[in-house]
Amino acid sequence: MQNLKSQGFTLIELMIVVAIIGVLAAIAYPSYQEQIARSRRADAKTVLMETVQFMERYYTQMGSYQAAALPFAEAPKDGAPKFYDISYAAGQPTSSTFEVRAVPKGAMVSDPCGSFTVTHTGVRNVAGASRSSSECWGR
Repeated sequence: MQNLKSQGFTLIELMIVVAIIGVLAAIAYPSYQEQIARSRRADAKTVLMETVQFMERYYTQMGSYQAAALPFAEAPKDGAPKFYDISYAAGQPTSSTFEVRAVPKGAMVSDPCGSFTVTHTGVRNVAGASRSSSECWGR
């Protein structure tokens, strides 16, 4: 009598592997999505802080913020797609004050940090957010 060795995997073994992969993916995907959102938020905050530096240089040269044009209209500055619109708050800038904001768009519209804002005094805040300003700005 010959002893036949089975080769390959049984259906049960394959189903167990598929289930394990599914569980790992279910755990990893939300974490991956949060890291992507953090990266996009960091791009927006970077552009805002560069805009604040630009505004301060403009004020030093001109003595007023009023006629300053924004150096960037979207974040990130380079690459595509864009996830934030950069703009002044309503009624801004004045001769002695400004407030710039990064308003989410596209895939970031439902972001829990909402819009980021920075004033001429360096006050950083969020608007329309379900998280606190310190959580979103990382302070």
